[in-house]
Amino acid sequence: MTARIAIVYHSGYGHTERLASSAFEGAAAVAGASAALIRVDELPGRLSELNAADAIVFGTPTYMGSVSAPFKAFMESTSVIFAAMGWRDKLAAGFTNSAAYNGDKLNSLNQLAIFAAQHGMVWVSLGLPPGNNSTRGSPDDLNRLGASLGAMGQSDADAPPDVAPPKSDLETARYLGQRVAEAALRWMGTRA
Repeated sequence: MTARIAIVYHSGYGHTERLASSAFEGAAAVAGASAALIRVDELPGRLSELNAADAIVFGTPTYMGSVSAPFKAFMESTSVIFAAMGWRDKLAAGFTNSAAYNGDKLNSLNQLAIFAAQHGMVWVSLGLPPGNNSTRGSPDDLNRLGASLGAMGQSDADAPPDVAPPKSDLETARYLGQRVAEAALRWMGTRA
């Protein structure tokens, strides 16, 4: 039995795409899992992959304290799936990126979790303690931004995507992808 993980995302400048690629790598590295990386602008052409997935990881930049407009449009386009509860009992998780360390990213993760809950999905949290929160911590720690609900990345506004977000944020997204794939395998083994 293969756990199918879909990472669906929007990236305005390429930074969030790097997080998406890292989540994809983490999910694809798990034995017994396969992963698909889907940009929202590829939908509805690839919607069947989301519908067939056992878990969907949502990724969006945080713009003005909220998910990006293209990602919100994707969310709204799923109303027919919502009406039929087509994603009920799939696993879900999320990640976001913004220029500021805080940048109101938690609001975007809340939006993603509520969106998943509306679809009847089961949310998978990051499952990591906060990093870089003591004198022994480092900006190189996993979860350096201290999120619990999902993975957060931070990219300086004037930094190109080949240098931002930093490696620790990319590794945190990779960890999330791996965690979701492992959770999907467990979930598939226990569902009736």
